[in-house]
Amino acid sequence: MSSPSIQAPTVHHIPRYVAISAWSVPVLVVGQFALLAVVPVALLVVGTLRSPSLRSLRPYVAGLAVLYAAPLVVWIVRPDGAQSLSKDMHPAFVGLIAAASAVVLWKLHTRKH
Repeated sequence: MSSPSIQAPTVHHIPRYVAISAWSVPVLVVGQFALLAVVPVALLVVGTLRSPSLRSLRPYVAGLAVLYAAPLVVWIVRPDGAQSLSKDMHPAFVGLIAAASAVVLWKLHTRKH
């Protein structure tokens, strides 16, 4: 009688910078440091484009990037904008960005390997 072979589950490593970036976007936006959030958003985009194992996250990260870019572009283009992006951003966008970040985090940690 042969025993069934037991294989260790395949683990797709999440790059550390992607995980940190995914957690820092909502913290920075809600914490009134919205302009600094451009760095983790850009790192998320680069990370999902570079890592084949994160391909399933691309639509969610793209949605987050678009939601973040909309108030950023409005703030840059408007001549009478506030002194900071956080003060100029509508609270609805803060909520949408936080919700999109939550979806990215959920998908990142529950994706199938």
